[in-house]
Amino acid sequence: MTTASPKTPAPRQSHRRAVTATVVGNFVESFDWLGYGLFAPLLAARFFPSSNPVTSLIGAFTVLGIGVLVRPLGGILLGRLADRRGRRPALMLAITMMTAGSFLIGITPTYDQIGMLAPLVLLLARVAQGISSGGEWPAAAAYLMEVAPPKRKSLYGSLFSLTTCAGAFTASLLGGSLTGALGADAMAAWGWRIPFLVGGLFGVILLVLRRQLAETEVFQREAKALPTRGSLREVLVTYRRQVLLSVLFIAGMATVGSTWTSVIPATGQRLAPPGQMFWVVVCATTILMVVNVPIGLLADKVGPRRFLLAASVLFAVTGSYTFLTIEGTFTSLLLTYLSGTVYLVCATTTLPGILSELFPPENRALGLGLPNAVTSAVLGGIAPPLATYLGDHDASGWFVGGVMAVVLLAWPAALLALRSPAPSAQALDRTSLTLTK
Repeated sequence: MTTASPKTPAPRQSHRRAVTATVVGNFVESFDWLGYGLFAPLLAARFFPSSNPVTSLIGAFTVLGIGVLVRPLGGILLGRLADRRGRRPALMLAITMMTAGSFLIGITPTYDQIGMLAPLVLLLARVAQGISSGGEWPAAAAYLMEVAPPKRKSLYGSLFSLTTCAGAFTASLLGGSLTGALGADAMAAWGWRIPFLVGGLFGVILLVLRRQLAETEVFQREAKALPTRGSLREVLVTYRRQVLLSVLFIAGMATVGSTWTSVIPATGQRLAPPGQMFWVVVCATTILMVVNVPIGLLADKVGPRRFLLAASVLFAVTGSYTFLTIEGTFTSLLLTYLSGTVYLVCATTTLPGILSELFPPENRALGLGLPNAVTSAVLGGIAPPLATYLGDHDASGWFVGGVMAVVLLAWPAALLALRSPAPSAQALDRTSLTLTK
């Protein structure tokens, strides 16, 4: 009788490590993304000095928007890499770029020190993170859905939103603690650098974890030998209907994500006493982390499409009201932030499973990455500066009305998807449980 080497992990243990190393990328991305939104007023003053704080803030959000606009490049390059070489190489490259961007923001001199070079270096860092973000999610989603049990895809998808909330929780807790310990003056002078340096350290840890990832069996058996794998033409021509459906599904998540994780925290920073918005996000993300897994289980039970439609309609009502009545009180900021982030939890829980079924394994990461990145770039990139501009001109009602119209695009998308059988659903269900040894 032979015994397994003690250095070889058991299949279940290996599976858990693979899932952890995959979804933790969302933690790092969320930490960096929300960190930028929370510290946007401080970054605006240091990199875009102006006598008008709103003008400075628009400059900081424009850099954020440009970082989002390059996401399609990441979706194409890293999505193609994930389909041609495997999910693991794409996941490694994505977190490397995100980590480098975080460290660069943390050490960049300010405008007062190097002039116009300061915002240019900040822009370079955000571009690197934008490319990383464009390729991280599709590679991770393809990986996770290929190892998830067929009837537990929303539960596994909830791990994406759980780690996203954990990243936001950590960024906010760190920001609130630093503000209380250092004071507003020290935070404005140099304390804002600390979260970005910490984000870089988180990225280094994740790199170590991902070095041990095994490639999915679905990719090895169904995609690796196909000459059409990672074909941009194949995705845009053969699966153009699926690309359109993906855009409709993703539009609401992209718009709400950029607005509620950037504009709302920055608005809270301006309306509330120093440091209060950090604790609002800490409280909200604590609640979200508790409900993530139950939401995933409920979505698997009732069906992901039905669940997403119900969440979209509910958010259209609650999100509009809280956004238009936002005040500087803790309760108002908490309810406003929760209205959007609960919707994001529902979307990020259900969409990986829905979208992964629309594309075959040989083009799954590119099929997920291209529409997600383009939609995020167009809608997510313009939302923060547009919301800030319209808010300053008493036109927030027009903005939130447009956001909710985009959110409700999920309704026709779900109807079209139900009438158009997914080309890869059966193949995905047959081979979704194991990793290669």
